Amino acid sequence: MADHVNSFKRISMLLAAAAITALPVEAQAYVGPGAGLTAIGTMIAFGAAVVLALVGFVWYPMKRLMKGRSDARNAQSSAIGSQERGE
Repeated sequence: MADHVNSFKRISMLLAAAAITALPVEAQAYVGPGAGLTAIGTMIAFGAAVVLALVGFVWYPMKRLMKGRSDARNAQSSAIGSQERGE
């Protein structure tokens, strides 16, 4: 029971620390237009890379699995059809 309470306390402290560090603070710096556009472009490219990685690792294997299932169904239905025709 004590381990569960300690684990909950540790997670809540971690979430509180993350929330505090995520709060905006005043920055005493200037970001010029070139650096700003570079930073924005980098964030967009990183987001696109993450999305494409998810598509590559999730969608394409599912697509191959669905294609394999449909090919098996087509082969099975054509075999049944040829048996009915007496081929």
